[in-house]
Amino acid sequence: MILPFSLNNFNILHLESNSKIKVIGTNRKASFQYEILNRYEAGLVLLGTEVKALREAKVNLQDAYGKFIGNEFWLVNAHISEYKFGNLNNHEPLRNRKLLLSKRELRKIKSKLDEKGLTMVPTKIYFKDSLVKIEMCLAKGKKLYDKRESIKLRETERKLKRF
Repeated sequence: MILPFSLNNFNILHLESNSKIKVIGTNRKASFQYEILNRYEAGLVLLGTEVKALREAKVNLQDAYGKFIGNEFWLVNAHISEYKFGNLNNHEPLRNRKLLLSKRELRKIKSKLDEKGLTMVPTKIYFKDSLVKIEMCLAKGKKLYDKRESIKLRETERKLKRF
C-alpha cells in the first residue's frame, strides 16, 4: 500500500518496505510525446555538487534521453544546474551521466533499442532513501494523430469532472 503526502513541495511516498521516495523532478512531456512501453529504475553516477543541486531540485529532464556508448548506458542532455555554493570543482550542467543497471537489463534494453523507432527517455528522478534513482522508460514516438487523441481524452475527462 502506498500512502502519498506532500512535505516541503516534494512528493514523498512511503512504501511497505520502509523505503522513502522523494521525487525531485519529472518529465511530464514524455507521456505526451511518447507511448511508454516498459519502465526501468536505474542508479546514477554523480559528483558531490550534483547531489547537492538535486537536493535543491535543480534538474531538467525535458530533452534528456538514454544512449549506449560502448557497452555502457548513459544519460544524455539531462540538465542539473550548478550548485550555487560550489567552488572551482563545480560540475558541468549538461555532462553525460552513467546509468547503473544490471547486465541482464542492459542486454534487454540494447536489443529493444535496435528496433526501429524505440528510445529510452527519463520520466522522473528521485531519492530512494539516500540514493539518487532515475526512472527510464522504453518508449515509441507518437504520431501527430495519437497526440490529438490524447488531447481529446484529456479534455473530455475535464468536462466530465466539471459536471
